[in-house]
Amino acid sequence: MSWLPLKTLNQMGFDGPFLIMAAYALLALAFLPSLVRQRHFLTSHLKAWLVIFALGGGANLAFNYALIYGDVIRVMVLFYLLPLWGVLGGKLILGEHIDLKGWLAAGLAVFGAFLIVGGYQIFDQPPALIDLVALLSGFLFAMNNIAFRAYQTLPVNIKLSALFMGTAVLAGILFLVQADPIPPVDAASAWWFLAFYGLVWLLIANYGSQWAVTHMPANRAAILMITELLAAVLSAVLIANETLTLLEAMGGLLIVTAAILEALRTHEPEVLYAATHHQSQ
Repeated sequence: MSWLPLKTLNQMGFDGPFLIMAAYALLALAFLPSLVRQRHFLTSHLKAWLVIFALGGGANLAFNYALIYGDVIRVMVLFYLLPLWGVLGGKLILGEHIDLKGWLAAGLAVFGAFLIVGGYQIFDQPPALIDLVALLSGFLFAMNNIAFRAYQTLPVNIKLSALFMGTAVLAGILFLVQADPIPPVDAASAWWFLAFYGLVWLLIANYGSQWAVTHMPANRAAILMITELLAAVLSAVLIANETLTLLEAMGGLLIVTAAILEALRTHEPEVLYAATHHQSQ
């Protein structure tokens, strides 16, 4: 349901980059005292903090931007292309042995994404920018999950401070590059809702997501991921009246099948999946 407050705030007059920057800046400020108290972790693990700052911040920015301006179902399905990133990350970064089921999951995920972005039409015209942003967000999210698991000595609140500050800074840069004015939103209720979204909704969502990354087995988190994806699709259909073409539905089914296959694998990877958000959300 992460898309609902974003779409609502956007309809109230908040543009994407400013909305993302403001919401995550509130979270970053809330975590600043904790970061100052535990600054020895920052000085001794600066590289790890900066990796999460970049990967997590980029993932959150891309995911939220895509949700604000794109079709919820397409964005969520493309974002959850994690079976592909999971297999590639496990093979290239963790040196994991990938069995036939893993490669089959990756292949189904790739073909599913191919159908969603237009199938053979992709050779006649490039995919939409929002589709690429959604794909990028999923990739960055998977890489950030690996970083969260890899840096076990960093407390979760220090990792989250990097995540929140990275999102706020990168969104701020995008806001400045686009040279958009500050949204002329006069209603106090809209600003209060923005504050609630940043300080309550996002805090709960990100804590839950990163707890899953750090503590849950990857296959169990993958099942949670599938459930969240289905919930997002159903809510978008029921609330936003979104629909899928036959090609998009087939692609989404392939990606869900790939996620189930990956969840059923009996390996012990360091990380590959987590419920979001997103990230986000």
